[in-house]
Amino acid sequence: MKNYLQIIITLVISLILSVGMNSCKNSDKEINKIELVKKYFKHLNHPKTFNTITLFTDSLWTKEGDYEQIYSLNEYQDWLKWDAIFEPTYKILQIKQEDSIVIVNVSKIDKRISFLHGEPIITKQLFQFNHDKISSIETYEYINFKEAIFIQNRNMLLSWVEENHPELNGFLYDQSEKGATKYLNAIHLFNNRK
Repeated sequence: MKNYLQIIITLVISLILSVGMNSCKNSDKEINKIELVKKYFKHLNHPKTFNTITLFTDSLWTKEGDYEQIYSLNEYQDWLKWDAIFEPTYKILQIKQEDSIVIVNVSKIDKRISFLHGEPIITKQLFQFNHDKISSIETYEYINFKEAIFIQNRNMLLSWVEENHPELNGFLYDQSEKGATKYLNAIHLFNNRK
């Protein structure tokens, strides 16, 4: 009976140690959220290498101002293709983690923003995670965004396109590769008008 008791005690201690060691290993396996966000922006700068499955949950919630959107991975991949047409450059200006949230100040410039804004747009974005993948991205502050200039240039482009190239109409709200190509073509034609 004494031997059985020693065997049971040894098994219980082994089990407790095993569970404790596995818990430590699992906490070591927790992803570095800052590195994941840096990887996201690196991929935005090189969209041909972007595999959303490795970075995101099954869907991605985004918010900019009052506009909210829930994307499936395929829908977000389509948005990335739209964004890539303008050849964006994203730069992380500041990044920090507060609890399980990553906050990033990021600068973005591309052919569309250069035309509409004349300089990079700088925003503060908040990243949240679920199961070690990005689940939401919220743009909650515009640090550098000259809204009046942006809107004035956009309206000037839309009016000019309506009058001179109506076949390009509709590009503003078409966030597909085709829409982005029409948008870029409209900017090119406007800049080269005589």
